[in-house]
Amino acid sequence: MPDTHAAAYRRPDPATQPAYDSPGYGSTRLRHPTQPLLRMPHTLTETSAPRMSPSVYRPMADMTKLAHGREAMGERIIVAGRVLDEDGRPVRGAMLEVWQANAAGRYNHPGDTHDAPLDPDFMGRARVFADDDGRYHFTSIRPGAYPWRNHHNAWRPLHIHFSLFGHGFAQRMITQMYFPGDPLLALDPIWHATPDPAARDRLIAQFDLGVTQPEVALGYRFDIVLRGPTATPFEDADHHDGDH
Repeated sequence: MPDTHAAAYRRPDPATQPAYDSPGYGSTRLRHPTQPLLRMPHTLTETSAPRMSPSVYRPMADMTKLAHGREAMGERIIVAGRVLDEDGRPVRGAMLEVWQANAAGRYNHPGDTHDAPLDPDFMGRARVFADDDGRYHFTSIRPGAYPWRNHHNAWRPLHIHFSLFGHGFAQRMITQMYFPGDPLLALDPIWHATPDPAARDRLIAQFDLGVTQPEVALGYRFDIVLRGPTATPFEDADHHDGDH
């Protein structure tokens, strides 16, 4: 990820990151690698292009309002936090793309055939950039739970997907943010795919009254730590739960 400082790399505890093959998460049985991974050399294109900047990729920080002026249905929320390295320093200029289901638990995507209502005024995606202090924020709708057929009566907890980009496409990390107090977390095999309980808890945002905007939206704080023993658990780029 972009930063002007160099630091010694400290590998995370393997228990803090989800395995490629997680038995409870049915899709991994079909998609996880069965042979040792090969390290492919990166060219200048993969490591330095395209430039992830607001001048090239337009920021979209409010998912609740479209250009026509109508507002999305559901409980408005604000999500804010910082993107940090393992030494607590800000990762400046990181591009964050987020996507999520609407308040009824449905994605605005042709592949989502769940019969929950589709909100035409909620696209469910945003793009923001971390500032010089690593801070970011966006406004959205509290997502709904939805069934996903992994096992009998399987429902995904409320969550928002995050994709973080560095200088190029090869520098991409994907994770999910969950909400405090969700009873579905204890039943979710994707959340439990991260073995270490403390690492799993780092995927849960914290309610923050300081982020809340009076009479508009409740606020949640979700800090993201890259690398090191306290890193945020990340998914492999090809490791999805069937979400869109």
